[in-house]
Amino acid sequence: MAKQTVKMTLNGQQVEQLVDSRTLLVHFLREQMNLTGAHIGCETSQCGACTVDIDGESVKACTHLAVQCDGSDVKTVEGLAENGVLHPVQEAFYEEHGLQCGYCTPGMLMRSYRFLQENPNPTEDEIRSGISGNLCRCTGYQNIIKAVQSAATKLQDKETASA
Repeated sequence: MAKQTVKMTLNGQQVEQLVDSRTLLVHFLREQMNLTGAHIGCETSQCGACTVDIDGESVKACTHLAVQCDGSDVKTVEGLAENGVLHPVQEAFYEEHGLQCGYCTPGMLMRSYRFLQENPNPTEDEIRSGISGNLCRCTGYQNIIKAVQSAATKLQDKETASA
């Protein structure tokens, strides 16, 4: 199997790793980088449990090769909190009970993180559409929607306070 060196910024840190050219990003993250937040669900990009952020876009890591990330900025759920302080999206999911079993949660958090950068003041319908590529089998989505709404408010308040 062909090996290739991949250099990327991963959760704010420069990393360089030798990977098999066919290694999926989700396996690279979990097995080589020991970042197990991105879950392996369907392995067909249907469920979104493996969603990460690459160069400012939500990407399903189960169908993306690690070598495609060479030179990229990759953020996983482990990179949301800073200095032990939860990101407002994480806070909101906790406060609004936006999780149940937790399997979809890392992907939901990452998609919500990116979605709120794309649309900082979304309606309920826009939230539903924005997270539609991430499936949850437990919650019925109501508290996830509330969590994203709460996170939007938190992010707006944070932006206002720093202005």
